[in-house]
Amino acid sequence: MGRYSRLRAIRGMDPQRDYERIHKLISQYEFPWDYMQGIGLAFIRDYGVPRISRLLDATGEFEHAGQKRYDDTILFAHEMAQDGFDSERGRAAARHLNRVHDRYNIRNEDFLYVLATTVVGPARWIDRFGWRGLCANETESLALVGHKMAQLMNIEDAPSTYAGFERLLDAYEHRHFAYAPANHRVARATFRTSASWYPRPLRPLVTRFTLALLDEPLLRALGYPPQPCGVRRLAAGALRLRAHVVRLLPARPERWPRLPKPRSYPFGYTLDDLGPGWTHTRPLRPLPDES
Repeated sequence: MGRYSRLRAIRGMDPQRDYERIHKLISQYEFPWDYMQGIGLAFIRDYGVPRISRLLDATGEFEHAGQKRYDDTILFAHEMAQDGFDSERGRAAARHLNRVHDRYNIRNEDFLYVLATTVVGPARWIDRFGWRGLCANETESLALVGHKMAQLMNIEDAPSTYAGFERLLDAYEHRHFAYAPANHRVARATFRTSASWYPRPLRPLVTRFTLALLDEPLLRALGYPPQPCGVRRLAAGALRLRAHVVRLLPARPERWPRLPKPRSYPFGYTLDDLGPGWTHTRPLRPLPDES
């Protein structure tokens, strides 16, 4: 398979019909590492909103179970998408995720924003640091995946276009980004978790590298100073060098999709393992189209 064979195939697909297939090609074959980096930075953007970070901070999960919290978030999305959002596996994951959220009084606009970060975050990362940019069919497919997740989670007024998600995200951040101590605590706990994946001597450098990739409005909201220009250029240059190398590599074989490898579950997991322990004391409610 040629390096651009999947891109040619994606350009011939219909996003309205094939968005789940295109999403899988993006996240498991064309840009698996970049997609996950974009999702990771999307999580960090959520912490720039005091109303969101206070809720996350109050749960204590980031401080005491940060790795599991990260893994569970990734695995919920994987379970919903892997066999198709309307498959029994996908719908079961959506019911379970809704049960986790039912405990909290979360505003619809906050749900919309968090969802928008998972659409826009990976796209912006790939366009900036991927081995190629996304084509129109790919960006629209990411948006349609976000729209489908909104339907399953009963989130109202979700856009169905990528441009709509971008406008929503930028306008929300302009209104709500502000510093609060909870922002810093949740971000610091998250940086500690991600740095723990590397040898101890490298951990401060990993955190500094991550901070160098964040924009100044987000850094201010998290309580971190702007990073020096040289550090920002070095971080961006390293990622662009990686993209150049990846561009020269052969395409990922069809038999070898990149699937999540959760550190919290080295021996495997079931859907019931995901989420806080108290989740299973709450009843499952039907999905919106099952009511």
